[in-house]
Amino acid sequence: MTTQTNSQIPNFSLAGQTALVTASARGLGRAIAVALAAAGADVALGLRDRNTAKDLVAEIEALGRHAFPLQMDVTKLDQIKRAIDDTAAQFGKLDILVNNAGGGFTNLAIDAPEEEFDATLNINLKATFFAAQAAAKIMMRQGGGRIINMSSQAGYAALPAESIYCASKAAVSHLTKCLAVEWGQFNITVNAVAPTFIRTPGTEEALADPAFRADTIERIAALHRIGEPVEVSGAVVFLASPAASLITGHTILIDGGWTAR
Repeated sequence: MTTQTNSQIPNFSLAGQTALVTASARGLGRAIAVALAAAGADVALGLRDRNTAKDLVAEIEALGRHAFPLQMDVTKLDQIKRAIDDTAAQFGKLDILVNNAGGGFTNLAIDAPEEEFDATLNINLKATFFAAQAAAKIMMRQGGGRIINMSSQAGYAALPAESIYCASKAAVSHLTKCLAVEWGQFNITVNAVAPTFIRTPGTEEALADPAFRADTIERIAALHRIGEPVEVSGAVVFLASPAASLITGHTILIDGGWTAR
């Protein structure tokens, strides 16, 4: 892993780095994978079905970088470990892990069943923890690395009918702090990004509701617009770069001002 030198010019390049992005087939994961490649990294693609991303592989290779599609359903711990080990074997190292996979349900707390609670915590928190653990073991041996987790503005604001999701994303931000404190001695930084509603296939249905969309835009208090995937991927590239070498245990809110008011 490259760290920032004493130069007065910050280094945002990821040339020579190797990254793994979970849930990279579409939406934020895809945007993050492409952005990392554009910054110079070779990218392993964690996919629930490794045969679904041929166009993404082609897009990364067109940027002059290597793409490595992997079978990685993050709800299965054996697939998490195998994908991370295979990435290190393929590229000889693992410099950057982006824990992008996540999800949840919309349901009033009074009605939420145990199955929704377990599924949300499994994909948002449990998978993030064990992927970070597996990556950190490799990063410790090689002298350092970057881990970037996907939190959410929902971890900082109470969203109606999303109590379990909000709690799980708050836990991701606090887990990020805990891992940063434990692993800093190994030159591993652990940070998170916390986006607002971003225009992706996963938010398309909700944002198609005119009332929901209008309320969301109003709540994004400073900028009053829906975010784009590139506005999240840029923050991830920064946190992965040498320019962010002194930042750890931090969550960057990418919320257009939602939580500022």
